[in-house]
Amino acid sequence: MKIVIASDSFKGSASSLEIAEFIEKGIRRVQSNADVLKLPLADGGEGTVDALVNALNGQYVEKVVTGPLGEKVKAKYGIINQDIAVIEMAEASGLTLIPSHERNPFKATTYGTGELIKSALDHGVKEILIGIGGSATNDAGAGMAQALGVALADNEHQEIGYGAESVARVEKIDTSAIDPRIKNTKMTILSDVTNPLCGENGASYVYGPQKGASSEDVVKLDAILKRFGELVERTLGIEMMNKKGAGAAGGLGAGLMAFCNGQLHSGIDRILDIINLEEQVKEADLVITGEGMMDFQSVQGKAPIGVAKIAKKHNKPVIAIVGSEGYHANEVYEHGIDLVIDIINKPMSIEEAMNHVGELAEIAGEKAIRAFCLQKK
Repeated sequence: MKIVIASDSFKGSASSLEIAEFIEKGIRRVQSNADVLKLPLADGGEGTVDALVNALNGQYVEKVVTGPLGEKVKAKYGIINQDIAVIEMAEASGLTLIPSHERNPFKATTYGTGELIKSALDHGVKEILIGIGGSATNDAGAGMAQALGVALADNEHQEIGYGAESVARVEKIDTSAIDPRIKNTKMTILSDVTNPLCGENGASYVYGPQKGASSEDVVKLDAILKRFGELVERTLGIEMMNKKGAGAAGGLGAGLMAFCNGQLHSGIDRILDIINLEEQVKEADLVITGEGMMDFQSVQGKAPIGVAKIAKKHNKPVIAIVGSEGYHANEVYEHGIDLVIDIINKPMSIEEAMNHVGELAEIAGEKAIRAFCLQKK
């Protein structure tokens, strides 16, 4: 019996690889000789680097870079087959790097993300895959651009500082000194966020509040991004403000498109293609996927649905093991999932479930294989 486990992480409690290992233990209680292939997944957010490095035998690179509020942080990224770099912007510019009481989208910068890109270029890669989930920033990628050599000057011809409050002062953009290697490097943006840069569906209004912005702040932040975006379009002679994904990661999507010729891709679709999931699924008897919370949003490009879509091309059964089921989780049954197993097996708090995720996922893995074996009887 061949079983493919391709799950996303359970954010805050276990990585995608750890979840796969827990599920495998449960399977082996029933089918000790099963051929179990673990393919950790991510969709461009947390765990993207780990998923691809583990799946493709890549290597990690650690780099000390500028954190979102200017402090130094240690960030890691991956190198695959010597010519592809995998970066998570959240490693350098992420919300989790800032205590909740210190979050300030006016000051947060993507400069460290630019430093990671520059480090990847130093390794001679031909393509950079950059996951842009979990940002603390709202600077439209201005900091990232500065780290790569773009000059952003105010009306006194002085280079601006970091964060949206400094972006508000930009009067001139000069890209003549941008790292020339950018032009010859494919920049693939991994994100399922399709928001434009500005407006009620833009970066500031939709994502600003979780980064510490008040209702008054989001109006100011949106105006800053609109002004900067229009200046970028005029200066570079491009259109990017209304492109899908321009508003991702506080506008980093727009910055990557404008300064690095970045192309937006569905995170999960691109990753599933890279790890060649389809070839593995063809030979499988059962596919197990999962995520921390499965609800109505799961059908909008989340990892388990991407896995199920491929599995159903080859008529393979799909079981999802999840941390919890939310509102309208049953919608996934119309998108290729055959059974959802919630790891919560008795009344408990979220904290208790997170603290015992290994034991609970192992039990769920046993349930999954027992359910599958029923059809064999």
